[in-house]
Amino acid sequence: MTTKRDEPQQPPRRRAPAGAAVLREDVTEAIRSAVFEELAAVGYARMSIEGIARRAGVGKTAVYRRWRSKLHLVLDIVSALAVQGLPAPDTGSLEGDLRLLYEVTSRALRHPVASQVIPDLQAEAARNPDIAEALQKALREGQDGVATGIVTAAQRRGELSARLDHDLALDLISGPLYWRSVVIRAPKPPKGYLETLTRATAAALRAL
Repeated sequence: MTTKRDEPQQPPRRRAPAGAAVLREDVTEAIRSAVFEELAAVGYARMSIEGIARRAGVGKTAVYRRWRSKLHLVLDIVSALAVQGLPAPDTGSLEGDLRLLYEVTSRALRHPVASQVIPDLQAEAARNPDIAEALQKALREGQDGVATGIVTAAQRRGELSARLDHDLALDLISGPLYWRSVVIRAPKPPKGYLETLTRATAAALRAL
């Protein structure tokens, strides 16, 4: 005869700690989008958690549950750009890969949000070393990862020297569009500019 004492005991159910918050991903994404829009609208110096929350359609508490200050929020989002990066071109030729990269980069840099946010963060980076480090990581690592892939693929195909200086190659690939779009803030490149830039960059890389 089996008694209650002999029956196998079930482990007690674990309960979530009282007050534990489950962070909804859709709310997090809404806040991230609101940060870019707020940066473009008012700049980093005037940006506030209140403004971000209002634009995202959430309460301030939702923002503070995820980031403890606007600095940490911006650093997190800018740093995430380095992870996302750009799509890696794979056209089978050096000039084809460069042309595709320039098309994508040119469109991205002309986006109204990017064209406002990047220069503003660069100005803020001169005063804030944390932002400077995050911005450099986002802009350089994201672009360099793709550019390195283009150079490496071209070397495997025999289009570029195996002894090519990668750092100089990355400067040649990434510099021109950022100069036009971010530094002098030129409008849309004139007709034929990207084709000419592609040929010139490819020729310079072959000469290294």
